Amino acid sequence: MIAFVSGPVAALAPTTAVIEVGGIGMAVQCAPQVLAGLRIGKEAKLATSLVVREDSLTLYGFADDDERQVFELLQTASGVGPRLAQAMLATHSPDALRIAVATGDEKALTAVSGIGKKGAQKLLLELKDRLGEPVGAHIGQQGIGTPVTSGWRDQLQAALIGLGYAPREADEAVTAVAPQAEAAIAGGSQPPVPQLLRAALQTLNRAR
Repeated sequence: MIAFVSGPVAALAPTTAVIEVGGIGMAVQCAPQVLAGLRIGKEAKLATSLVVREDSLTLYGFADDDERQVFELLQTASGVGPRLAQAMLATHSPDALRIAVATGDEKALTAVSGIGKKGAQKLLLELKDRLGEPVGAHIGQQGIGTPVTSGWRDQLQAALIGLGYAPREADEAVTAVAPQAEAAIAGGSQPPVPQLLRAALQTLNRAR
C-alpha cells in the first residue's frame, strides 16, 4: 500500500494532481477541496489509498490520514465504491459524516450526489458502528452534518486559481455557475462542488 506521496506538484487537473516522486509523476485522484490547497511547483504531501482493480490501479489522495481512513471505512458498506466514498468526503468532512451517521441524519447523506433516500437509510445502518467518534475539537460549533461545501464559492475560486486561472477569470466562472448552487440550496441540498467545478471549467473553455 502507498500510504502517502510527497514532492512538488507537477500538474493539476479538475480531479487529479500529479506529484513528482523520485522523478516519477504519480497521478492522484483528489476532491476539489484538496486540489484547492495545491499549487504547481510547490511541495505537497498527500495521504493516499491505492484502489486495485483488474484493469486499473488508482491512487486517491487526501489532506490527512483521517480522511483516508474514513474513505476506506466508507467502502466497507455495500454499494459504496471509491468514487462514491470520495464524493461523500467532497461534500462532508470526516467528522460531519461521523455525526450524521451517529445521529441518523438522512438529509446529510442525501446531499451527496448519487445517494437517494433509501441508499442513505441503508448506509446509516451499515456504517453505524464503523466510523467511530468525531475527532475534531470544534464539532459543536459546526453543528450536525455541517458540510465541507458550506463555503462553496471560496472552494471553487481556490480550485480554479490552483488550476492556473487568473482571479478575475475565476470570479467570472463562479458567478456563472452561482444559479446552479443557489438552486441546490433552495432545494434543501448543499452545492455540489465537483459538478460546479466542471461547469465553471466549461464556461472558461468557451470564453477562451
